[in-house]
Amino acid sequence: MIYNESKFNTEWDTLPLSKLGEFKRGKSKHRPRNDQKLFEGGTYPLIQTGEIKAANLLIKSNNAAYNEEGLKQSKMWPAGTLAITIAANIAETGILAYPMCFPDSCVGFNADKEKTTELFMHYVFTYIKRSIQSSAVGSIQDNINIEMLTALNFKIPKKPIQDLIVDLLSAIDYKIELNNDINTELENLAKTIYNYWFVQFDFPNAEGKPYKTSGGEMEWNEELKMEIPTDWSKGKLSEVANITMGQSPKGSSYNEDGEGMVFYQGSTDFNFRFPEIRMYTTEPTRFAKEEDILLSVRAPVGTINVANEDCCIGRGLAALNSKNGTQSYLLYLMFYFKSMFDIQNRTGTTFGSIDKDTLYDLSFPKPPIELQKRFQEIVGKYDSMILSRSRENQELIKLRDFLLPMLMNGQVKVKNEAKEQLSMAAEPQAEYKKSRT
Repeated sequence: MIYNESKFNTEWDTLPLSKLGEFKRGKSKHRPRNDQKLFEGGTYPLIQTGEIKAANLLIKSNNAAYNEEGLKQSKMWPAGTLAITIAANIAETGILAYPMCFPDSCVGFNADKEKTTELFMHYVFTYIKRSIQSSAVGSIQDNINIEMLTALNFKIPKKPIQDLIVDLLSAIDYKIELNNDINTELENLAKTIYNYWFVQFDFPNAEGKPYKTSGGEMEWNEELKMEIPTDWSKGKLSEVANITMGQSPKGSSYNEDGEGMVFYQGSTDFNFRFPEIRMYTTEPTRFAKEEDILLSVRAPVGTINVANEDCCIGRGLAALNSKNGTQSYLLYLMFYFKSMFDIQNRTGTTFGSIDKDTLYDLSFPKPPIELQKRFQEIVGKYDSMILSRSRENQELIKLRDFLLPMLMNGQVKVKNEAKEQLSMAAEPQAEYKKSRT
């Protein structure tokens, strides 16, 4: 099978992917893989299949790190390597932004520079990903092996044409990356303000000084087992949020063809802020409104996204909106709860799920409504900017996904005469790279 054969690319060479560079499987020899002696004090970045799937183009973060013992049983791949998943989230790809290790559920690709680039191969796999995933569904582990991967046949244009294709598609992707980075910085700033105000209790007092540090009066709250400002109280989540628990739609009404209402059933499709639209249902039951907070109530408990339109939610999710118009305050309160869940998970108290009563009764130091509204005034502006850039990214993704198949099968050709357009298209990449230095 030649994945991109068409009447438009008959002059392109047909090659197995193995002819374009070197594919090698990742290493993780030690069992069990999560043995803590591989990680204690670790400094060598390790990524897993989920982090590759979550990447838009570049893999820029890692949740785990090997120590020297861990590195001995693995391998460090250089920056610029294309990482490809062959188990779990199969055929997902991302390019390493810095040297990283990855396990044998991933394959690393380094291009023969005279024949192709890692970026072009990223778009090759993006083009054929769904076909590969469909062919693997139903196998014992829903996985593929390196032999199958490297034997895939593809119509490959000459290197100058590849470069023009990459210039166009990567310009879109680098703009998406830049928007994501700005959004991350805005969210981190908002989390910092939340921490100062509502965790350390250093919100601005009447004189504009940090409350607790400036000697603000505190009192012991027996229910919370901590000191809180004198005019605060113990709060429950249900006091500040309207909460809707998800429920599966009726019958076998799911589809990926756009029929009915957008449906989210868990955190699998969660991204930075808004979930990826993949499923629909023609028989929706429980609903979330646009900009409601979507909370995963099954493992991983506490994962958060925001609904980017009215949607149906399944049993793995809950939807929350503020009772008093302070939606940004509620959002960062939920990030606070997630950080608590993460701490408990790391100390061995693993959550498989959280039920309705437990969710409603989640307790926290509750500030006066006036302070919640002050936070909303500041951070609500950040959230509006995040929303704007996220929606711009949705349009950019649609444009990229529209262009990709036509470029890869030769239906649309980028010609050398389009120098001015390509130089303009390259600006987001230059802007992105400048922002990272």
